[in-house]
Amino acid sequence: MATFFGEVVVAPSRAGVDDEEWAEEAREETPEDREIRRELEKKREIDVLWTVKSGASTESTAGEPFACSKFIVAIGHNAAAFLSSFILDSVCWEVVGVVKLWNEWCRTSNTTTVLPTDSFCLFYRLISDPTVLLCQCSCYVAEDQQFQWLEKVFGCMRKEGLQVTILSTCPVADYKTQESTLTLPSPFLKALKTKEFKEPVCCPLLEQPNIVRDLPAA
Repeated sequence: MATFFGEVVVAPSRAGVDDEEWAEEAREETPEDREIRRELEKKREIDVLWTVKSGASTESTAGEPFACSKFIVAIGHNAAAFLSSFILDSVCWEVVGVVKLWNEWCRTSNTTTVLPTDSFCLFYRLISDPTVLLCQCSCYVAEDQQFQWLEKVFGCMRKEGLQVTILSTCPVADYKTQESTLTLPSPFLKALKTKEFKEPVCCPLLEQPNIVRDLPAA
């Protein structure tokens, strides 16, 4: 390496230095930094609370996994509003659970008495068939919390014979197609399915190279 013609400068060498050791030396995390990081990690933990008959709440880790034949999850404000308008607008459903989480864009609590405009995540059970569950997730789940959300929610359910349906929305501007988006109906519906799903699909499949992101993808 030369700063001007004729001068040769020896570059610093990292030979024999492990990348993690180098990063640790550069960071030099103090005990106070470690304590703050631990407190933030603890605060970002997700809790799933299920309502029992007595009206109290219990941690999702308590008890055996319950039977669930169909689990419908609406993610985002538009999908949650769709459930509220066309499915939950009856006395056929009861609230049976809630998710507590905290991140940069979301603050929730374990109360189930909320306004429709509040960011929240609630579970409903069909009274006539308790194995059918709905989830209204209008709160933001951060990238580092998505696996934990899935692990704790699905950890409460038996997986045998479980059919999961995800409802989500995205801006039309993100939809990749060769035709003009101005000619597309608004709104329009596309589907993705796993190879295990053998029933007829209610709408055309989502074309490549379109993808699903965030919690619906997880």
